[in-house]
Amino acid sequence: MQSLLMILGLVLNVVWFFIIAHVIMSWLISFQVLNVRQQFVAQIWYGLNRVLEPIYGPIRRILPPMGGLDLAPLVALLAIMAIRIVVANNIGYVM
Repeated sequence: MQSLLMILGLVLNVVWFFIIAHVIMSWLISFQVLNVRQQFVAQIWYGLNRVLEPIYGPIRRILPPMGGLDLAPLVALLAIMAIRIVVANNIGYVM
C-alpha cells in the first residue's frame, strides 16, 4: 500500500510542475516574451493546455467569473498540496 501512495505522490509532483510551467508560460505569453506563432512554443503551450484542461475545467465551473483573472491554477495547486498533506500523514512519509 505504501508503494501505491508513493506513486500517487510522484504523480502529484509531476502535475505540480506542469501547473507551474503552465502559469509561467502564460505570463511569458501575456507579456509577449514568448510568441505562440513559433511552432515549438505553440506545441508546448497546446500540450500543456490539453493535459491540464481536465483539471482546470471542473474548477472553473465552480469558481465565479473573475473578469479575466483565472484562479483555477491556484486552486489546483492548493488541492494538490492538501492531497499531499493527507497522504503524507497517512503513511508517515514526507513527499
